[in-house]
Amino acid sequence: MAVTELKKQRRYKDDFPIFSQEMNGQPFVYLDTGASAQKPQCVIDAMNDAMTNHYANIHRGLYAFSQETTAAFEAVRPKVQAFIGAKSDNEIIFTRNTTEAINLVASSWARQNLTEGDDIVLTRMEHHANIVPWQLLQKEIGFRIKVIELKSDGTLDLDSLSTLITKNTKLLSLVQVSNALGIINPVKDIVIAAKTLNPAITTLVDGSQAVVHGSVNVQDLDCDFYTFTGHKLYGPSGVGVLYGKQALLNAMPPYQGGGDMIETVSFEDGTTFKAAPARFEAGTPAIVEVIGLGAAIDYVQSIGATAIADHEKTLLEYTVKAMKDLGGITLYGDVAEKAAIISFNIDGAHSSDVGMILDQCGVAVRTGHHCCMPLMQALNTDSTVRASFGLYNTIEDCDKLIEALKKAKKLLG
Repeated sequence: MAVTELKKQRRYKDDFPIFSQEMNGQPFVYLDTGASAQKPQCVIDAMNDAMTNHYANIHRGLYAFSQETTAAFEAVRPKVQAFIGAKSDNEIIFTRNTTEAINLVASSWARQNLTEGDDIVLTRMEHHANIVPWQLLQKEIGFRIKVIELKSDGTLDLDSLSTLITKNTKLLSLVQVSNALGIINPVKDIVIAAKTLNPAITTLVDGSQAVVHGSVNVQDLDCDFYTFTGHKLYGPSGVGVLYGKQALLNAMPPYQGGGDMIETVSFEDGTTFKAAPARFEAGTPAIVEVIGLGAAIDYVQSIGATAIADHEKTLLEYTVKAMKDLGGITLYGDVAEKAAIISFNIDGAHSSDVGMILDQCGVAVRTGHHCCMPLMQALNTDSTVRASFGLYNTIEDCDKLIEALKKAKKLLG
């Protein structure tokens, strides 16, 4: 999409009420969608409607409001199924976020299936949420953790798969789009390669950034588990999704015990559990947040994954070129196949100082290690500035970022 076309098209920013405000006396330029996206009015309205007009607890109430809210909540499950191309809505489990989804798999599937002498494979670019749960379980069980390292351009060294994956490898867990670099990993090819090397391997894909920037089909990927979170998808915080193949889910023990995940409870005979997904949704769920997630999916699909990807690609290419023209900036993960996430440092300046100056200019970015300390180590830095774009960003936002960077370079040079 050309810059002139982008300037002419509908301003998605108008759908988001937060952009009517200023930050530090400047028009608000939000470039931290990789951490959490802003919310369109339709999501806010859907959640307000649920709380204002028919809120009640779900699944067990026989009165009208409970029935209405239960229907609204459960209508989101097939919506998510269609959104990610799952085979059944019984494969969709609502969690608090991606972090809880990965912990669920680690605590339920992995604790049951991993033993001392096994190994699992992660990548150097994983978010801490896809590292720490496995390290905690490793201390308990004693399996090995192997790591797919990076090539010099920041992409994964996939040639190492043939030596990393053996008959003892039980799990490959990796991110589809790096939250720190924006690099898009060829997950489908990686899953095929892994299952060719070990047909018994189980695969988990962290899709938190992927579902925001393009279409996803889990059946096409043929992964066993897939996770994403609502707050990065223009929906509310406190709700995420774990997809799992139905046979796997029904063979897993519950992650937590409580209400609504049981068939029977008896002091004498013990407890029996429902099938998935109910077995993994103990207690009162995030009712209003799930309804908000459904509205966010509707909003994203009304625009279309292709339109969003084209929009963000134009912003990405425009900004990267402007940064290179500006000079004195180190770009990390500057490759062709990436989402609209730019990780960089101004030469000779600390990322925190840059972030503070950008804040004064009304430009919100993320600084630090982005919950990817092993990745930062491989990049030989302790932190970067990250500008992550959403569908509400404009060419004008990109220009304001560049002007703010000019100021930062002048003040910190």
